Amino acid sequence: MTKPSELPDDLLIQASDEVRIRQDLALVALGKRPADRVLRVGRLLDVHTRRWHADQEIVIRGRRVAFVGDAGSWRGEAAERVHEPDLHAVPGFGEVHKHIESSHLTPDREAALVLPFGCTWTCEASHEFSNVDGARNLDFWLAARRAGSPAKIFPLPGSAVPPTAYEWGGGHYGYEEQRGFLRDSLLVPGLDEVMDWPAVWDAGNPSHERLWGMIRATFEARGVVEGHAAGMRGAPEINAFAAAGMASDHEAWTPDEVRDKLRRGLFLELRPHSLPEIIQALVADGLADWSQIALCTDDRSASDTMRIGASDHNVRLAIRNGLAPEIAIQLVTINPARHMRLTPWVGSIAPGRYADMVLLSDVEHLSIASVWADGAEVARDGRMAVPVPEIAWPDWTRRTVRIDREITAADFAIPAEPGRTTMQAALLRPFHWSDEFITAELPVADGLVQRDATRNITKFAIVDRFSGEGRTARMFWLGTGPRTPGTALSCSMGHDKHNIWTVGSCDAAMALAVNTLREMGGGWALVRDGEVLARVRYEVGGLMTARPPEELDREVQALYRAAEDIDWMYEPTFSPRWSPGFPERLAFATLTCAPWRWVLVAPSPLAPEGFVDVGTGRTHPVVW
Repeated sequence: MTKPSELPDDLLIQASDEVRIRQDLALVALGKRPADRVLRVGRLLDVHTRRWHADQEIVIRGRRVAFVGDAGSWRGEAAERVHEPDLHAVPGFGEVHKHIESSHLTPDREAALVLPFGCTWTCEASHEFSNVDGARNLDFWLAARRAGSPAKIFPLPGSAVPPTAYEWGGGHYGYEEQRGFLRDSLLVPGLDEVMDWPAVWDAGNPSHERLWGMIRATFEARGVVEGHAAGMRGAPEINAFAAAGMASDHEAWTPDEVRDKLRRGLFLELRPHSLPEIIQALVADGLADWSQIALCTDDRSASDTMRIGASDHNVRLAIRNGLAPEIAIQLVTINPARHMRLTPWVGSIAPGRYADMVLLSDVEHLSIASVWADGAEVARDGRMAVPVPEIAWPDWTRRTVRIDREITAADFAIPAEPGRTTMQAALLRPFHWSDEFITAELPVADGLVQRDATRNITKFAIVDRFSGEGRTARMFWLGTGPRTPGTALSCSMGHDKHNIWTVGSCDAAMALAVNTLREMGGGWALVRDGEVLARVRYEVGGLMTARPPEELDREVQALYRAAEDIDWMYEPTFSPRWSPGFPERLAFATLTCAPWRWVLVAPSPLAPEGFVDVGTGRTHPVVW
C-alpha cells in the first residue's frame, strides 16, 4: 500500500507524476486505500453550480482531494477526522493576474502574508523578475514550493522581456525560451500580459518577430495568451486585439469598456480601483453569465495587504457593490481557474484538485475562520498556523544591481550648447500619454541647462543597472519630485525594465541616492543635504526583501515620515489620486507599454539619449 510519504512529489508537476497521483486518488475515492484526513463542514459551496450542500465531508489524500460528498457517504478509513459544523467551505482563492514582486516580498514571505486571507494560488505575471534575471525565472518562482510553501504559484513568463525593443538587459525572451518554459513544467499556464500592442500589429516594429514567436510557442502548447489593453477603446483596436489571440484584459476602467471587450470574447480581470462602478453597472444590466469575469489584484504592496487584505478584499468589495456572494466567490475560484486552464488542480473543492479550502464563519461578510492548503490547516483566525519555509536565496537573486563604478553628479548634468543662455528642453510628466512631448525654455548656468522649480520643472534620470557601466539617461520632468534644495529620491523598482530611476533638485543628491542603492542591492533611498534620510532595502532582485512584512513595513513607514519634511512638486494635470505628496507612483511612470508614447529609458542602440516614442521609434534630443 502506498503511503503519503511515498507518493510522487507534486510540487513540480510532471505528467508522469500526475498520473501516479491520480491513480492513487481513484483508489482512495473507492475506499480501497486509506485517506490521510477527512474534513467535515457545515456547508460546502459547489462553485460549478453555485449551490450550497449541507453537512459535507472532504476526503484528503496527500495534498489532494479524493472524495467529496454527504457526511458518512465515503466507505474508506482515514488517519484523522476534523469536524467544523459551524463553518462554510469555499475553494481557496486564486489570483488570475498578480505581480508578487509588487508586494516587495519574496514568494515564500508573500505566501505567508496572503494565505491567512484565503489566497492559496496565484498566476504570477512574471515580467518583473524576468527583466532582472530572465534565464533563472522559473527556478526563482518554484523555489518557495520546493522549500515547502503550501501556496501554489503558476508562473507566466513575461512577454515584456524586454518591454520594448528600446530596452535591454536582465532577460530576453522569444520563441525558444517560451517553448522551453511550457515544456519544462505543467505549472506554466501560458504567456504573461502582451503589452507592446504596437509591436503586435506593426510588422515593422523591431519587437514584432520576438513577440509573435512567444505567442506561437504558447499556441503550440495550448497555453493562454494574456493581454493588456490599456487605453484601448475603439472597436477596430479591440477586435484586432482579440483577433491576434489576446485572451484577456485587466486594464478596463469603465462599464462601457467592459461591455465592449466582453462582447469581443475577452476575459475581463477587474481590479479594485475600477471594480465598484463596473460591478454596479453589470448588476444593473442584469448580467446573467459572469463566467468571463474574474477579480484580480495586479499590484499591491505588503503594507497595503496588511491593511486591507488580499483576494478577500476584492471579493468583499464586489459583494458590497451588489454582487451575490456566491458569484463573487466564483470570480476568484472557478472562473480564473477555467480561464487559465488550471481546473484539474485548483478552482473548486472537487476530486483531484489540491485540498485548498477557505472556511467561513459568515458568508455575507466573508469572515475567514480557517484556511486549508495542501490538505492541512495553514492559517487560523488571521494568523499562519505553520512555519514559513527557510530559503537561502542564492547570490544570483541578490546581486542584481550591477554598477561597477561610482555614479557622480556629472552623470546627471545636461550640457548646453556653447554661448547659449537658454535652451529648449523636452519635458515629460508622470503618465504622459500624449502624442507629443512638452517643451519649455530653460536657463543655462556654467554651461549646463538648469531646472526651474518656479515652474515645477525638475530632473529625472534612468540609470542602467545591468551592464556594469551605469549608463544614464536624463531629462527634465514637470510636476514631480522635490522642490526642496539638495534633495533626491531613487528606486530600483521602475516598471517594467526595473533599471534605477532617480528624481531630484540637485545632481549631487541624485548621485548619492543611486550610489546608496548600488551599495544596498536595491530598494529606495531618500537623500537631503548630503545625508541619506531613509532607506528601504529590496535585496532580492532589487524588487523584494526576504524579511518579514512587518520589518519591511517599518522601513516603508520611516521613508514616508522622512518624506513629510520635503516640499514635493505638484502638477495639476497629474491624477489627484496620486498627488501631491511623496511621488511613489513614479515607479509606474517609467512604463513603456500602451498607451505610453514618449518615454525615458536607459540609453540603448535604438535610443542613444534614452528619449523615445515607443509607438513609432522616433527619438529626439532632450535639449536643443
